[in-house]
Amino acid sequence: MNNVQLRQVGKVYAGGVEAVRAISIDIPDGKFCVLVGPSGCGKSTLLRMVAGLETISSGEIVIGDRRVNDLDPSERDIAMVFQNYALYPHMSVYDNMAYGLRNRRTPKAEIEERVQEAARILEIGHLLDRKPRALSGGQRQRVAMGRAIVRKPRVFLFDEPLSNLDAKLRIQMRVEIKKLQRALGITSIYVTHDQLEAMTLADILVVMNKGKVEQMGPPLTLYERPATTFVAGFIGAPPMNLVPLPEGGLPGLKLAKVPGSGRLTLGIRPEHFELTAPGTGPHALDIDVTVSAIEAVGSETFLYCAVGGNGPEIIVRVAGKSEIEAGATLRAVAEAKNLHFFDDETGVRIAD
Repeated sequence: MNNVQLRQVGKVYAGGVEAVRAISIDIPDGKFCVLVGPSGCGKSTLLRMVAGLETISSGEIVIGDRRVNDLDPSERDIAMVFQNYALYPHMSVYDNMAYGLRNRRTPKAEIEERVQEAARILEIGHLLDRKPRALSGGQRQRVAMGRAIVRKPRVFLFDEPLSNLDAKLRIQMRVEIKKLQRALGITSIYVTHDQLEAMTLADILVVMNKGKVEQMGPPLTLYERPATTFVAGFIGAPPMNLVPLPEGGLPGLKLAKVPGSGRLTLGIRPEHFELTAPGTGPHALDIDVTVSAIEAVGSETFLYCAVGGNGPEIIVRVAGKSEIEAGATLRAVAEAKNLHFFDDETGVRIAD
């Protein structure tokens, strides 16, 4: 079994700087785990600790049935794909892919078989004689992935491998990585700051913030039921609307009972608003909004609106092209099942 277990793993740098705080994650054999969060949240540090490139201050890491805390990277049976590809510029694609196997004194015939098989999977067989300088960014990333594949590791580690590619190529490579991981069935841990990339790749999505895990689970669970306002605001493009509720309540909020007590924050996804004419309803949320800006992206339009004309700003998603103009006053409604409530002080979700 090539499962990965992180048990209360922590990292403290000199001066008491706590980069990773007692993180526990269990990644089953063959699953794709994505660590996502803003810059400085500790996700790359955590990945490097799994790889053995950073020492562990506390806790333990287990790969399969082996505790690997004190093992060198070469002894952990992992393969890592870096952001900058890390190819040897003077070597051909073939030699870049074969280099690690030669260092392990793998038989020549086996090296040939593994390199050719990886090249076939990645569709780079016609590039084997080229040097990295003659390759595009996407081709270099495929070579870096091929070098990892030929190792036949227990675990793949990806450190923001697509961040240097243009938008179109990122989408293409994202799909290729997902297909490749599914085909090979190798347990994988992937770091990114791109929440869309994280949502589309992950079997297990781990949202990190300030060195700790805010929430983990299937991507759609985090999208539909965020545990904190941080997750609600980070996952989703555009993010969930978060509106602090005033002491007297938000005019237009018509629930028989608002969950929890004390000061609350109301959350609602842009796509869960509906624009309607007066007199329809009743609805759990029924508010007037004034459009301040419009963002048309082809298949959908995002309306940036002020609640009540001068209140908090929210985003309303409209399918397709919209004829609405800036300055228009509209009626936006939403159903109770699509409303989320969070403690205003802690940011933690209020139980439904």
